[in-house]
Amino acid sequence: MKKAIPWQEKPSNCNDVLWRYAKNPIINRYAIPSSNSVFNSAVVPFQEGFAGVFRCDNKAVQMNIFAGFSDNGIDWDIKHNPITFKAGNTQMIASDYKYDPRVVFIEDRYWITWCNGYHGPTIGIGYTFDFKEFFQCENAFLPFNRNGVLFPKKINGKYAMLCRPSDNGHTPFGDIYISYSPDMKFWGEHRCVMKVAKFEDSAWQSAKIGAGPIPILTNEGWLMIYHGVINTCNGFRYAMGAALLDENEPDKVKFRTQPYVLGPAVAYEQIGDVPNVVFPCAALHDIEEDKLAIYYGAADTVVALAFGKLSEVVSFTKNNSF
Repeated sequence: MKKAIPWQEKPSNCNDVLWRYAKNPIINRYAIPSSNSVFNSAVVPFQEGFAGVFRCDNKAVQMNIFAGFSDNGIDWDIKHNPITFKAGNTQMIASDYKYDPRVVFIEDRYWITWCNGYHGPTIGIGYTFDFKEFFQCENAFLPFNRNGVLFPKKINGKYAMLCRPSDNGHTPFGDIYISYSPDMKFWGEHRCVMKVAKFEDSAWQSAKIGAGPIPILTNEGWLMIYHGVINTCNGFRYAMGAALLDENEPDKVKFRTQPYVLGPAVAYEQIGDVPNVVFPCAALHDIEEDKLAIYYGAADTVVALAFGKLSEVVSFTKNNSF
């Protein structure tokens, strides 16, 4: 029997394509004893329920990733100790930090990507079969890089990953690229997918952009939910957008939203360790029921949920493109 994804009907007074879960945030900053904050985390269907990999910064503000489980995708039991990796296709598994994970099932296992500390940020890769035993692989790229997001199936016989080349600081720039691998170890064929918008065209995504949840294959191509950033007089402001990429050549953007689909507008998104942040990292979808549930980090402090009709998000992306 198929597990129902989290869902709440659209409020009658909502005119937006996405709407927030009424009981947000679903995970608070002190969800485990050591945590200062829990945010920017990844969720997938697993067995009779759901599993996830969660970014939990501790009270020394050290960044690490933790496994968690849920029956309904809303109420979570997060392990109190960070994930310990064994050697996968490499013996080099030490890292200075781990944050902003994504998770996807491909073929026979769950692959995890995250921002990995190795002389600066790069993309770490690992896998698990059961969310109890984890294996770490070679880093995908040279430092510096962030927002590594795998596609859920091979494209033209190769694994494909979106990322954002960056610098070693709090990157004031960034475009989305795609890279390919025959074996999840060696990556190449790097192609630019999408650049930041001109300020006058779409200011909310004019400083940097980065891929969010695992792309969803629709009749119109790959739906890529992403975050966009504007550099304001009060600092960076992160919002959520959507784009449609060609199914077979995902470096080709078919449509891209000019307006954001969700921006920081309520207290838990505007007030926190980093104010004014909506940062999507995971999405569950049900094509038959036309449902989409997006998990996002709010103000770099908590985890929240937003919902939408998958067909309406696709239509909105096509009709509000630039």
